[in-house]
Amino acid sequence: MPSSVAELSPVTDAPAQLSPEAVLGSVKQIVEKDLVPLVHAIDTEGLYPEAVMKSLGAAGAFGLHVPGIPSGTPDLWNAIQAMSIAGEHCLSTSFCMWCQDALAWYVFASANEGLKRRIGEKVAAGKVLGGTGLSNPMKAIFGIERMRLRGRRIEGGYEVKGLLPWVSNLGEDHFFGAMFETEGEPSKRVMAVVDCAGPGVKITQNDDFVALDGTRTYSVQLRDAFISDDMILADPIDAYLPRIRCGFILLQAGMAFGIMRGCIKLMRQARASLSHVNCYLDKQPEDFEAELTGLERTVRQLCETPFSMEKDYFRRVVEARLAAGEASVAAAHFAMLHQGARGYVAKGAAQRRLREAYFVAIVTPATKQLKKMLADMSA
Repeated sequence: MPSSVAELSPVTDAPAQLSPEAVLGSVKQIVEKDLVPLVHAIDTEGLYPEAVMKSLGAAGAFGLHVPGIPSGTPDLWNAIQAMSIAGEHCLSTSFCMWCQDALAWYVFASANEGLKRRIGEKVAAGKVLGGTGLSNPMKAIFGIERMRLRGRRIEGGYEVKGLLPWVSNLGEDHFFGAMFETEGEPSKRVMAVVDCAGPGVKITQNDDFVALDGTRTYSVQLRDAFISDDMILADPIDAYLPRIRCGFILLQAGMAFGIMRGCIKLMRQARASLSHVNCYLDKQPEDFEAELTGLERTVRQLCETPFSMEKDYFRRVVEARLAAGEASVAAAHFAMLHQGARGYVAKGAAQRRLREAYFVAIVTPATKQLKKMLADMSA
């Protein structure tokens, strides 16, 4: 795979005009045939499912939600459905899909037509993989931490320095979205796509996690890295950020829905031999099925207007994301209780789903940040 923007050949083939139903059918086949056999290795050995990701991209899983590919309207709902199909079995893969979707979302929501052609269409097709470096900026914007990247204007672009401790779905030939604050007065915030193989960019293996070690989560050091003007998504971000933020948040529902569906299956499996005692537990699979149906209905409706600038709409998006995260943790908790000792062994699916579900609660925007955001809106 080419390692730099300059080596990326122009896109000459138009994206396949696949129906969402056809894409989701292909995603299901790839997950069952290629992903399911890898789930244990992904969890215990930190295997990065790169071949699966590329297959999912070729099937159209990363192109449903981007304006212009293939339908001309952003179909967030079916992108969420595709993510949930993988998440039903493996949250690491579902999260990598979200990273990929988010990168495509950033590019196609921008006004940079050249970047859409050079990189965006390849990201949407899974030919180029990448992630999102917005964990720090999302926290900084809401007053939780400071911006970690600083940029200085030079001829032809910006020189950027700083450290991002957690960026996922990366590799030497991958790309990611990043935001930096400019030096001088007045300062402004700029968003761009960064090439992992670019000069001054270094990715380093991060700590081991209790789950999701197969997501290639690295720390990224930018040492006077040159970000050319043709890689800029928005300068400044003032009008651009409200355009991307709801899609960024809504797409994460795919992870929560996948976890919930997988946990409901585990609860039902336990009924074969433990129904006589599991019936005393406070929550049953039917309770989570009803909750999942309600959450899906809410998110599907919100997906119809992802570019809405109404404050009430943004509040409802935040509320839905918070509810989905809390429901996924609750479903995993009760799956563990329903499974009992068989879910507590090293290869037990229930303990893995519980570890994975906590990630949905702490990935940016985390449960505590979502609650802060809602409190700030009320204030």
